[in-house]
Amino acid sequence: MPLRIIVCLKQVIDPEMPTSAFRVDTKTRRIEPPSSIPPVINDFDEVALEAALRIKDVQEAHITALSAGREFSLDVMRRALALGADELVLLQDGRFEDTPDSYTTALVLASAIRKIGAYDLVLCGRQASDWDNGQVPLGVAELLGLPCVTLARKVEVRDHCAVVERFLIDTYEVVETPLPAVVTVTSELGQVRYPVLREIMAARRRQPVIWTANEVGVELGDVKPRVELLDLRVPEVERRCQMVEGDDEAEAGRKLALVLREAGLI
Repeated sequence: MPLRIIVCLKQVIDPEMPTSAFRVDTKTRRIEPPSSIPPVINDFDEVALEAALRIKDVQEAHITALSAGREFSLDVMRRALALGADELVLLQDGRFEDTPDSYTTALVLASAIRKIGAYDLVLCGRQASDWDNGQVPLGVAELLGLPCVTLARKVEVRDHCAVVERFLIDTYEVVETPLPAVVTVTSELGQVRYPVLREIMAARRRQPVIWTANEVGVELGDVKPRVELLDLRVPEVERRCQMVEGDDEAEAGRKLALVLREAGLI
């Protein structure tokens, strides 16, 4: 039997987009995705997929990419297939809210994992680039009753155990846990591979499995969010400019140094 790996992915707005393109609807308290800039798969989640692919490089494995959201760009999500995932499952429901309520997201993903059935290892990125909470993987592990190892820079599977190198600030530690288990992966794992053109073209012809919340056994109307979003807005930044002049460049430099020292900048 091949090792069954599930990798949780999240579609996010491109964190590299210019600040001028970022918009928030103050009435609905939602981020307005710019139509001219396509979304991307969360970077940390792609690293988690790379961890799964490295396991698959050395042993027989089946990788299912799993994601939940309101609306997906299929071309974006098919990147998981182009990279080497065997299956793409999308939990698409217009009732999913783009809020920092990690509990609801974890509940939906855990329910989908139960519906998928057979699995040995669940891999997730350490956090998402939009809300930056880092809570969903821990919630999935709790709801499934599984051990969770965080901040993996390397993941191997030996004798039906996950052997994980956990990233620490100035070193690392090795943790071993029996499967099934949840592991969160950090960027210290290394560079994500590039999909080859042949796989990109093949992925475009493949259709994902699409489920609604009801199809995985979750009635969103009965789920009480654990976080209430009171307000969401773009921070206001105030800039001030002070011109420093002098009779010549040397005097202007001395005056600038005094201004910077008084401001505590040097």
